[in-house]
Amino acid sequence: MSTEIPIGLAKNGRRAWALDDVSVVPSRRTRSPQDVSLDWQIDAYTFSMPVIGAPMDSVMSPATAIALGKLGGLGVLNLEGLWTRYEEPEPVFEEIAALQAQEISPQNTRRMQQLYAEPIKPELITARLAEIREAGVVVSGSLTPQRTQEFYQTVLDAGVDMFVIRGTTVSAEHVSTQQNPLNLKEFIYELDVPVIVGGAAGYTPALHLMRTGAAGVLVGFGGGSATTTHRALGIRVPMATAISDIAAARRDYLDESGGRYVHVIADGGLGASGDIVKALAMGADAVMLGTTLARAEEAPGRGWHWGLEAVHPDFPRGHRTRVGTVAPLEEVLWGPGHHTDGTSNLMGGLRHAMAATGYVDLKSFQRVDATVSPVSANR
Repeated sequence: MSTEIPIGLAKNGRRAWALDDVSVVPSRRTRSPQDVSLDWQIDAYTFSMPVIGAPMDSVMSPATAIALGKLGGLGVLNLEGLWTRYEEPEPVFEEIAALQAQEISPQNTRRMQQLYAEPIKPELITARLAEIREAGVVVSGSLTPQRTQEFYQTVLDAGVDMFVIRGTTVSAEHVSTQQNPLNLKEFIYELDVPVIVGGAAGYTPALHLMRTGAAGVLVGFGGGSATTTHRALGIRVPMATAISDIAAARRDYLDESGGRYVHVIADGGLGASGDIVKALAMGADAVMLGTTLARAEEAPGRGWHWGLEAVHPDFPRGHRTRVGTVAPLEEVLWGPGHHTDGTSNLMGGLRHAMAATGYVDLKSFQRVDATVSPVSANR
């Protein structure tokens, strides 16, 4: 059955669903939460929760990447951020936190663009990744496609365990008459570490990314509450449909490749534990969290949240958003929670949802029944 609906005489559009539009449905069987496993394995690395810390300056510092790793997740450091531009970035974070309180402010944006105009220093990439490695956790860093060719060798020499290529939209085939584009397939083939790439928003682009040899594909454009991509570019990803579509690409690529499994990682719009539950129910293997972790007491953003989109030198499409502070990172992830809105004890919420619907591991939970109830219809 076609999901297309007419927009007008010359254009049809596809009906798609956001995470707010869907819910999981309990089955005839329930489980004890203590019997539920949240373990997630990608390549040779096993984690005790399916959580990746988003490579955003307001979320991940070397210290918070280490803390997240020790709590059982994967912290990804933004290798184009303040930590690789300044030897002592703390005063810069303090200045950003002290900017005017309003979220939408040309003055704030201009000052942040100036702060991010400081050049990236390869020696700081090496030093920050070495700091994480010395702590004994899995080491991961992120670059945008535009910077990957420039700095990837520095990153590899520093000794990452996993490499992330993250942008607003990442494709397997970028065409340009102005520069030599990154050939993802050749690039990934030459690397000795697993690579996660994204964002992708649909079946076909995700399938092509899987064919490059990526270990994981990011679904969505990240940024969450800190991005204005829809207003600035007219691009939006209804996450429930996008995750389901890309899970279908994973299934088809598994058959096409003779058994190679590529992980689907939801990235963006995951502000509470219920969003994480629904993303995994739609077919994601793991989630990349920004806003939810930016609320931790240890987060470098000091209660503010922003991404690289907000400081683009020519076309900023994000802003510094006030997300507040909820609790220490451990409480945000593992509890015990003291908030009733799904902003703390995220993994407890996931564990209880899986138990209530009768599933004991993440992979089987992808089979959970779901309903669609459009939020717009309930207003």
